[in-house]
Amino acid sequence: MGNVILIGFMGCGKSSVAVKLSYRLKQAMTDTDSLIEKRQGKTIAEIFAQDGEDAFRKMETEVLMGLKETAKNQVISVGGGVPVREENRILMKEIGKVVYLRAKPETLYERVKDDTGRPLLQCSDPQEKIRTLLEERKEAYEAAADLIVDVDDKNFGQILYEIERGTRQASRIPRLEYGFKEGAARAAFETKEGYFAKPGEEYPASERESYGHAGFGKQEGYLRSTFGRREGLGYQGYRKEAAFGRREEGQQRPVARTALQGAGDKPQYLKKLLVINGPNLNFLGIREKEVYGTQDYKYLLDLIARKGIACRAFVDVFQSNHEGAIIDRIQAAYFDGTEGIVINPGAYTHYSYAIRDALASITVPKVEVHISNIMEREEFRHVSVTAPACDKQIYGHGLDGYLEAIDFILVNEKNHK
Repeated sequence: MGNVILIGFMGCGKSSVAVKLSYRLKQAMTDTDSLIEKRQGKTIAEIFAQDGEDAFRKMETEVLMGLKETAKNQVISVGGGVPVREENRILMKEIGKVVYLRAKPETLYERVKDDTGRPLLQCSDPQEKIRTLLEERKEAYEAAADLIVDVDDKNFGQILYEIERGTRQASRIPRLEYGFKEGAARAAFETKEGYFAKPGEEYPASERESYGHAGFGKQEGYLRSTFGRREGLGYQGYRKEAAFGRREEGQQRPVARTALQGAGDKPQYLKKLLVINGPNLNFLGIREKEVYGTQDYKYLLDLIARKGIACRAFVDVFQSNHEGAIIDRIQAAYFDGTEGIVINPGAYTHYSYAIRDALASITVPKVEVHISNIMEREEFRHVSVTAPACDKQIYGHGLDGYLEAIDFILVNEKNHK
């Protein structure tokens, strides 16, 4: 995709989005503020205090000049004031695609009000300071941007999807070409992490092969399906929190047409499954390769996405390194129509009674999965406090254990009704 530069006011989420986008695109990530701190051997606040803002702004320009020569296929997060200088805007355009993460003053204030490391906010009324600076920089931000993404009330999945869609070359986004006339409604299935399926095929297409889109727009992960019409034009999107796709009147479960169905076929119900990955699973391919293998986390997401498409299931994937976040997601599954849970609690397996209690409160089929054979490792790993709250435990089967868990749930889901 080339270089992607993220701009925006402090608190808009540039650094967090850059990390997730770099992992998703398998591109290196660079933060200009971090580069400056490393070169100067002091924090941004110290630079402001000791050298002044003008000196700092010159450092930002010098960093961009260096990136112009060296950056290749990188995700670059720049400081909030970088686009103010016209020479910086020119440099960024030469480096790559510029994406403006736009947020309202109220959102920005809520995110940074307790951050004492922001030199520009050390004043009597930081909220008014944000509003004033944002208004002053608005024109510069918009002039610098190739793409503007509004981030208020959006989760990372939505933001990343908009960035990828907006920065992809127009020639690589074919419009709707498949309709009922050809006997196939175009429907692309995308997990929360963002994978696409080419119409009529049972595997996620690569970025180059992406056809259209189907986004799970809400934070809880609801299906948005696009349906080809007879003319091969237009789409129907369903994004309400209560909906997973197209509902027939009186139906209470998600329904959508797949790319393999013709106009006369009855819609197929999609099983709604949830895969939860605990701490350090996002470091697959990096951590202990001799134990967990060399395939990275994106490979696992691809594997799950393919399985979901093949099984006619909507599989939402969630990963967190935080116990509370995992518990919150399990509890959310009680309300969002989830029909089965696959969970790899990571190290929480061996001591988190809180996660165990959350799992016990959900009566859908549940399978605990471990990539390695925990019974052949350290003694503390032999005990799982979460497994008793699940219907099955699978370990030592590598990443295929996830696929086995999905199969088990689809077979046993009816027994839990």
